[in-house]
Amino acid sequence: MTKLLFFAGSARHGSLNQKLARKAAKIAEDKGAEVTVIDLKDFQMPLYDGDLEAAEGLPENAIKLKKLFIEHDGFYIASPEYNSSFSALLKNALDWISRPHEKDETPLIAFNGKTAAIGSIAPGALGGLRGLVPLRMMLGNIAVHVVPNQVAIPFGFEAFDDQDELKDERHVQMLAASIKQFVQTAHVL
Repeated sequence: MTKLLFFAGSARHGSLNQKLARKAAKIAEDKGAEVTVIDLKDFQMPLYDGDLEAAEGLPENAIKLKKLFIEHDGFYIASPEYNSSFSALLKNALDWISRPHEKDETPLIAFNGKTAAIGSIAPGALGGLRGLVPLRMMLGNIAVHVVPNQVAIPFGFEAFDDQDELKDERHVQMLAASIKQFVQTAHVL
């Protein structure tokens, strides 16, 4: 069974992107994947600092998060857009887990050969689309296969109903298409 990790690049209580990650996970589970949903708030780490790494090694939470990435075939990131890019929280987490911490460790073991899907939801008219561009580029540069299909849902404050279901059927279909491609690709790879 394909094992997939789902999370948001936001730790804010009530985050729209956390809702999107949970909805994406449910769709993947319905398609037969084994899913794990996490909150980056549970993996707090200091800002990446090479001197800190040299003195103390990887923080305990970076090792835990890295282990989760290694154990899964792929990951889905619901990424908020912060100033036309992705969040510092997400960047910091990805930077820490990219670092080796065991002797003779395969470079980028948490990412190399993994499949990813990305999406975003934001209050504005572009739905966080601008932040997905640098995220896709970064993931591609660290040997992650990012599926082409993605979703960027605009006017996020109006996108969900009281049960955290997407109101617009077009958004549901776009997310379902992205997750279908993600599950299939992760399974094949």
